[in-house]
Amino acid sequence: MTNGVLDEAYQRLQHTGPERDGWLSNHAPMAAEALVRHGYGDQVHAWIDGYADRLSERPRGIQRISAGEWRDPLGDPVRTGDWLTFFERQLGERPWREVLIEWWPRLLPGVAAGATHGVIRVGHAVRALLDSEQDGVATPARVAELAAGLGYWAARWQPLAPAGKGPYRSTDPRAALDAVPRVPHQRSGIRARLAQLADLPGWPESVGAVPGDAATGVPDRLAAIVEAAVLRFGTHGHGNPVMLVHAATAPNAIARVLPVLPAALWEPSIEAAWAATAAVTSAYSPATARAMPVGEAVDPADLMARGLHDQDSHGIKFIDAALDVHRRTGEQAVLDVAVYANDLIVRG
Repeated sequence: MTNGVLDEAYQRLQHTGPERDGWLSNHAPMAAEALVRHGYGDQVHAWIDGYADRLSERPRGIQRISAGEWRDPLGDPVRTGDWLTFFERQLGERPWREVLIEWWPRLLPGVAAGATHGVIRVGHAVRALLDSEQDGVATPARVAELAAGLGYWAARWQPLAPAGKGPYRSTDPRAALDAVPRVPHQRSGIRARLAQLADLPGWPESVGAVPGDAATGVPDRLAAIVEAAVLRFGTHGHGNPVMLVHAATAPNAIARVLPVLPAALWEPSIEAAWAATAAVTSAYSPATARAMPVGEAVDPADLMARGLHDQDSHGIKFIDAALDVHRRTGEQAVLDVAVYANDLIVRG
């Protein structure tokens, strides 16, 4: 990403808030990063024009947050403006990697923040920063976007009922996801759904510890969780297609940050990724699976063009995650699910 289009998009969006209407996330920075990455930088500004009516002004702060007194305002959305300013200050004073490594273990237990959009936005920002460093230096616009992502995550910080620490449910993440119990009340918003996990019979035991072969490295185990969540969308995305995409995009965001983190933070990271995937699966999976309709095979080079054509940010971000999986596995089924997901999301 050397043409500066993403930096222009970030600069254009820097005065917008992370949410609108009190809860709905601002997807423009994340979608813009995905579009530029996949070769559609020349259409990013037009895409933002079409998204403009879903942007709100950046919230103002109430009271300065000091570096030594961050615990009380953590998870307080009223302090969103203060958190945005706090991380701007932190990242203006220290290298971005240093700030991220310090705050990652503090924020990770609240991985559900903003329906997992806090960690997802950070994941996109980190990928953009790593790209800009390949060209010489992390650009100010991308550092500012990381500050916005971290600030949003801190303001909406929301812990999850922990997954179990017992024996593995399965070495297969897909089988483990199929075994996740559903929350009983499926008509409420995500905060109410996730709150049910603490009282869900058998939640820790049935979810178990992170699935996968313990002898396999964390990056590979995490990649397998993302792949399982993408493929499972093909049989369960019909229940709530927009929300179920986060079962894949949240752990994929953590996978993008993993290379920046010291090895000591890898295991907590995959545990949080699995908890997020399992929680979203519990909250938004339908009661029964449904076979995915068979469509024409799509070429990976054409897949993001579909998302751009249909203009939906969730479709774009799911396609982005699916392309990551396809790059690792070469599976056509991953591309087929991404087409199906985009169509479901667009149809609403």
